[in-house]
Amino acid sequence: MPAEINSGNTAWVLAAAALVMLMTPALGFFYGGLTRNKNVLGTIMHSFVVVGLVSVEWVLIGYTLAFGSDVGGFIGDLSWFGLRGVGLEPGPYGTAIPHEAFMIFQAMFAIITPALITGAFAERAKFSTFIVFMLAWSLLVYDPVAHWIWGSGGWLFELGALDFAGGTAIHVNSGAAALAAAFMFGRRLGYDEEPMEPHNTTYVLLGAALLWFGWFGFNAGSAGAANGQAANAFVVTNTAAASAALVWMGMSWVFTGKASAVGAAAGAVAGLVAITPASGFVQPMESIVIGGVAGVLCFLAVRLISRSRLDDSLDVVGVHGVGGIWGALATGLFAVAAVGGVDGLFHGEGSQVLKQFAAIGAVGGYSFFVTLGLLKVLDVVLGLRVNEEEERLGLDITQHGERAYGFAQPGGTPVGSQFGNAGIRAGSAAPAEGVWLAERRW
Repeated sequence: MPAEINSGNTAWVLAAAALVMLMTPALGFFYGGLTRNKNVLGTIMHSFVVVGLVSVEWVLIGYTLAFGSDVGGFIGDLSWFGLRGVGLEPGPYGTAIPHEAFMIFQAMFAIITPALITGAFAERAKFSTFIVFMLAWSLLVYDPVAHWIWGSGGWLFELGALDFAGGTAIHVNSGAAALAAAFMFGRRLGYDEEPMEPHNTTYVLLGAALLWFGWFGFNAGSAGAANGQAANAFVVTNTAAASAALVWMGMSWVFTGKASAVGAAAGAVAGLVAITPASGFVQPMESIVIGGVAGVLCFLAVRLISRSRLDDSLDVVGVHGVGGIWGALATGLFAVAAVGGVDGLFHGEGSQVLKQFAAIGAVGGYSFFVTLGLLKVLDVVLGLRVNEEEERLGLDITQHGERAYGFAQPGGTPVGSQFGNAGIRAGSAAPAEGVWLAERRW
């Protein structure tokens, strides 16, 4: 018998959907602050436009591919194409909310996932190709993966892999895609040779604060009801973010002698990423550990990547990829039946870790190779990057014909990408007051 609609649950899920929607523009500010001032508008525009693109794609076909009746464990059918049959009746999976409320909540996850990838190719993407890539990636990667993990009949769902709010479906997925994108787009002009300092750290902190705020809807809203599991998800989300922010700031303090504000912001995001899959399955004390370990792992991953030849501009791989992998594994370690009905390794169910590994490997591998193939095709057909002259002038002017600031001039300051160490790299410019040089200081 279908569940009856509960007005309190409906109100909470709609409010949570609004919170998650805010996260994508917040991501734009977070990413925009980390770029040079000649690219900030274009970077924010990437996140803003994705809201429009994926909102329409989701209504037309994305929702039915992700949550429609199962076809072979891989994809949903077209029974809900154009939201046909999706109305005011109770939603699927026994939720006591209107079907449209369930659909629009899930739409916000579909929106932010491709937006996360944009940090890997910031400051060099051709806007026309970017639009095609975002739509194609949503159809070919996000929608099938969401069905695998959350769709009734999806093969990872049936396997019993746990992902309460998107650690695998969103963060491992976008992190693997970001790795492929960083390979395909190549390094920015002047990378490791000329300054590339974040132009507005206040934007970074603003974006991180709004992401933290929106993440309560992301995780607690995934309970689908105003209940105890939602309350627990809210508490562990805040706790893990706080733990990771403090740990990352402490790591940067130890390594550089300075307590970096941007490092604290990056740490908070890493903690939010890691707790996402576990938020409906673990208790508050475990969330301190999950967040703290995320702070260490993501900090070290960003430092390691910054020493490679890979130009992951805004450290999507180090934060979302590594944080998502750790969070998915941590779910298999710390899950407790008293919260989410499933035990993990530390509560006597070791097989759950193997299921988590299977989900990480399947989603990461699929996302990486499909993204790589898609970008290779787009590079041949449309071209991925702007030309050298346009890249030097900046995306704001060349792709949008506008400046973020009327008084700003194209340019920036030091080397590397955005989250890590200090010290002057050989051959870099002489230090300027108030500016860190070389790799990453936080």
